[in-house]
Amino acid sequence: MFNQQADYHIRMTKKSIALAILSLYFAFSCQKKVEAPLLAHYIPEETTETDSSQITIPLELNLKPVSKEFKNEKENEISSYYKKYIGTTDFSGGFIVAKNGVVIYEDYKGYANYAKKTVNEESTPLHLASVSKVLTATLVLKLVQENKIDLNEKVKTYLPSFPYQNTTIKTLLNHRSGLPHYSRFEVLIKGWSRRTMLSNQDVLNILSKNKLALNTKNDTHFDYCNTNYAILALVIEAVTGKPYPLVMQEKIFEPLKMNNSFVIDFNTQKNAVSQSYKGNYVVHGWDQYDAIYGDKNIYSTPRDLVKFDLATYSNTFLRKDLMAEALKGYSYEKRGIRNYGLGIRMNEWETGQTLHYHNGWWHGNTSSYTTMKNDTVVIIALSNKYTLKTYKATKLAALFGDYPYELEKE
Repeated sequence: MFNQQADYHIRMTKKSIALAILSLYFAFSCQKKVEAPLLAHYIPEETTETDSSQITIPLELNLKPVSKEFKNEKENEISSYYKKYIGTTDFSGGFIVAKNGVVIYEDYKGYANYAKKTVNEESTPLHLASVSKVLTATLVLKLVQENKIDLNEKVKTYLPSFPYQNTTIKTLLNHRSGLPHYSRFEVLIKGWSRRTMLSNQDVLNILSKNKLALNTKNDTHFDYCNTNYAILALVIEAVTGKPYPLVMQEKIFEPLKMNNSFVIDFNTQKNAVSQSYKGNYVVHGWDQYDAIYGDKNIYSTPRDLVKFDLATYSNTFLRKDLMAEALKGYSYEKRGIRNYGLGIRMNEWETGQTLHYHNGWWHGNTSSYTTMKNDTVVIIALSNKYTLKTYKATKLAALFGDYPYELEKE
C-alpha cells in the first residue's frame, strides 16, 4: 500500500513538473507570436527613429506592409512619368503617391510666395480648390453618423429660409439639386455689383430674397454647382452651432493630425497663405466669391491628404454603409463613364473598373485627388500656379490597377 501511494505521488509530481514545463513553453511561445496591433500610428517599442516614408494616423487600420521591391519598382515608373508630364516648369506645388500610407514618390517645387521667394515645401499648405468638397462631404457624413443630419431630409428643415421645398441634403452632395450657380448672380440679379464680397450667409439670403429659378428640377439631372457646397457649410453650422472652419478642425483635421490643414479666414489670412499665380508667377487677383467656403477654401498639403485618405479605410472614422453611399454613382441620365457620388467623382468603365477622384480649379490653383479603393493607393497633385498638368496625375492609376489608361501615349 505504501509503495503504491509512493508511486502515485512520484507519478503526480512528475506530471506536475511536466505540466509546469509545458505551461512555461506555451506561455513563451504565445508571447513570441503576439503581433503588433494594426494601428496606423503604431511604432515598435524598440524603434527610436521614425520612417519618413511612412505616414500614419491614430486610427485602427488593416492594411498590409509595402515591400521594398514594390516601392522601388513603382518609384522609378512614377518618377519617369512625373518629370515628363507633371513636374515641369509650369508646375508649382506638391505631388505625392502613397500606398497604405507608405510614400512611394513625392516632390515639391516652385514658390508659395514668389515675391518673398518662399518655396513650396512638404509642410506648405496649398489651396485645394474643389477638392475641398471631398472633405466637406465627409464632414456631412460624419454628422449623419452622429444622427445630427439625415441625408434624405429637406434642406429647409435645417435652414428655414432656404426657398426650395424639395432639395435634400443628398441632392446637394451629389449635385442634383439644380440650384443656381452663385457665380452667375451678377447675370441673374438686376443691379448686382461685382464689388460685393459674398459670404455663405449672403448666398442663402440672395436665394431666399430673389427666388431664383432652379436650373433643373430637383434630382433629375447632374449639374455641378458650387452653391450646393456653400449651402452644406451652412447646414453644418446650423446643426452644430459652430462655424464650419471650427467643425472641420475638430472632427477631421485634429483627430487625423492634419497639422498643416485649415479653412482660410479670408479677411485675416489672405496675404499669409500660399499665393495663387497665373503663368510666369503673375499674381492672380481675388474676387467677390473668395470668402465663401465649403465648396473650396481649404488649405492642406499632400501628406495631410494622405492622412485623410488613410482614414477612409477605417470603420472607426466612417461607417462602411456611409462610405458605400458616398462612393456609388447617382447620375445615369447621360451615357459615358463619368459619374458623381457624395462629394467624389468617378469613372465607371463598361469593363467593370471604377476609379474615384476629384479635381479642383480656383484662380491659379489646380488640384487632383485620386483614391484607388481596391488598391489602397492615393495620388495627389496640388499647384498654386495655373497648369492643367495637375490633372495628368490620375493616369498614374494604371501603374497600380487594371485601369484603361495608357501612360506612354500621354
